[in-house]
Amino acid sequence: MTEPSPEPSNGLRRIDAHHHLWDLEVRDQDWTRDLPAIRRSFSFDELRPHLADHRITGTVLVQTVAVAEETPELLALAAVTPEILGVVGWVDLTAADVADRLAGLREGPGGDLLVGIRHLVQSEPDPEWLLRDDVLRGLTAVADAGLVYDLLVRQPQLPAAVGAVEQVPDGRWVLDHVGKPVIDPAAFDEWAGHVAALARHDSVACKLSGLVTELAPEQPIEAVLPWAAHVIDVFGAERTMIGSDWPVCLLRSSYDEVVDLADTVLAGLDDTGRADVWGGTAARVYGLDP
Repeated sequence: MTEPSPEPSNGLRRIDAHHHLWDLEVRDQDWTRDLPAIRRSFSFDELRPHLADHRITGTVLVQTVAVAEETPELLALAAVTPEILGVVGWVDLTAADVADRLAGLREGPGGDLLVGIRHLVQSEPDPEWLLRDDVLRGLTAVADAGLVYDLLVRQPQLPAAVGAVEQVPDGRWVLDHVGKPVIDPAAFDEWAGHVAALARHDSVACKLSGLVTELAPEQPIEAVLPWAAHVIDVFGAERTMIGSDWPVCLLRSSYDEVVDLADTVLAGLDDTGRADVWGGTAARVYGLDP
């Protein structure tokens, strides 16, 4: 493990802007059934030592399943866990009463920590799901509520993500896992063009997260570096944030290795740029209280 970066001198906290937690005794995570490395429960107590090792003092907790009961549970946990600065939850965007559902989440324990909404668009068979009229209505409700929308899409769904951003001009957006690209030089240019199109909208930020789990088994971790460099190039440090994607990252790498990879990516930035990516961007975009 490399020596962790120093605490930013400008007072910004180092923030892990994307991680998950789940308890299989409370709710099954069906998607882990064929993933033995993460087919168990993960608590914040298990994450906390990793945060301390890297002087990370705040996090953003992100939903994992499209189940209405999960988000209130995550918010209640955040309410009693000082390190969790915000929660990206889930609602059914296609519901006619989506605005009321968002308001209801804010009225419960920890509701003030709801900072964003996400849907598992990556699992939708329709590559243009984000452009459906009922989905766009839901995305508009998220924007009207002052919440960020996290875009969890695969590379073929990126054009629809661009279209959604254009059709909901008042929205604020974060691209999760840099759009889950195919880590293959032959696929790079197509992905890079779509990501650049998203970056042309000032309302869109991007998480440097989840790249390691897009690798083929024979690919070294360093293979993701050109994709990460492109994100920094088109979004800039001021619209890029680091997320570990723990514990999903354990399918390919340890928490330490994810942080080491991030620090390699950021080595060419100045102190201000590194502070942005390691906390400032997440704090601004999600409106996190330090």
